[in-house]
Amino acid sequence: MAKKVVATLKSGDSASFTKVIKMVKSEKTGAYSFEEKIVNKEHTKDFFN
Repeated sequence: MAKKVVATLKSGDSASFTKVIKMVKSEKTGAYSFEEKIVNKEHTKDFFN
């Protein structure tokens, strides 16, 4: 699946997008989970803040 995402991101106008992954801690259990999104390169800092 990762290969398909990378190939899609490299084609044409979609080269301005990137896949970002953030680790999020659950307040109930204290366990960590990962949040993944595909966002525009200009909005990556907004995703992490």
